[in-house]
Amino acid sequence: MSAELAPVRLVGAPAWALAADADQPAAPAEGVRLLPYFDAYAIGCQPRDRLFPGRASGRALSGGQAGNYPVLLVDGVVAGVWHLKRSGRRAVVTVEPIGRLTSARRRELEEQAARVGEVLECRAELSIGAVTVGPHA
Repeated sequence: MSAELAPVRLVGAPAWALAADADQPAAPAEGVRLLPYFDAYAIGCQPRDRLFPGRASGRALSGGQAGNYPVLLVDGVVAGVWHLKRSGRRAVVTVEPIGRLTSARRRELEEQAARVGEVLECRAELSIGAVTVGPHA
């Protein structure tokens, strides 16, 4: 059984999608999210430069491959990388944004870091700074 394709526009450029998936959201993605290593959203994106624009590709891709760094998304686009260091019931979520975060975006990021802590059943603290670990092996 072959799937039917339908033409769509992706950020103004022509693209193809499965006909069953061709409906586009009424509004673009908004908000801040922390995606884990090997998240399907980051790995499955094509063309890569739409999700990893400019400096994001050099920082968040490893040899052009997505997934080796957990990424910070702002409005659906990669805007940095992050790392989690856990010690007992405490975790530090270090986020290295590529650009400046507004105070509203910073509050959203604090909520996302707290959510990571909830999922891991520990207390998470947000740290903004350089992520010094290399890509996942």
